[in-house]
Amino acid sequence: MVVKKIIAGLNKVFESRIRLGIMSVLMVNESIDYNSLKEILDVTDGNLASHISNLEKHDMISVEKKFIGKKPNTKYMATPLGKKMFTEHLNNLNMLIQENI
Repeated sequence: MVVKKIIAGLNKVFESRIRLGIMSVLMVNESIDYNSLKEILDVTDGNLASHISNLEKHDMISVEKKFIGKKPNTKYMATPLGKKMFTEHLNNLNMLIQENI
């Protein structure tokens, strides 16, 4: 069955609304800082941190930490693998929608 095959092609890493949001933001921005991401997604520090950690663990995003003056600055970027896997995930969702189940 085509639908089962499409569903099997969905990536579990992106099953969370917050991880979908993180990747969506990073697909249209070269990078984004922690506070901006937190504000856009309207999530708590702990919630965002756990989802960032999950995406980083799966090599979907990279993290760059540095200081601007004396203030710490953390920014996030989608990795080439993350962009590829997220695009495939979205393509599978699109195919699923087009199947008109």
